[in-house]
Amino acid sequence: MMPPKNSYLHRRLHSFRYAFSGIAAFIISEPHARIHAVATMLVIALGAWSHITAVQWIVISIVTGMVWITEMLNTVIEKMMDHLSPDYHPRVKWIKDVAAGAVLIAAVVAVITGAVVFLPVFFK
Repeated sequence: MMPPKNSYLHRRLHSFRYAFSGIAAFIISEPHARIHAVATMLVIALGAWSHITAVQWIVISIVTGMVWITEMLNTVIEKMMDHLSPDYHPRVKWIKDVAAGAVLIAAVVAVITGAVVFLPVFFK
């Protein structure tokens, strides 16, 4: 049974629907999202295959989430700036470059973390 349309629970359920819709739109429309999705699936498979510890799963989950979040926010910033300022502007370039830099930092941290977690598995 669905809760009444204006109830708190109904509004919360709709907010989840909107969030999942946003994630799906991101994955469908953005090539980098699909790259992250493949990388995430590979990391999950590698973690399962190598039987990493619970703490390692937590660390891998945090850095993976960090990459996804920064990539999604970077995409939103780029789309907003393109909408607000379709023509080239040096300040818009700066904003977009800094947002892209945040993604790069998150990705580098994730790669380093992955190396720390997974390289010992291959050298046993």
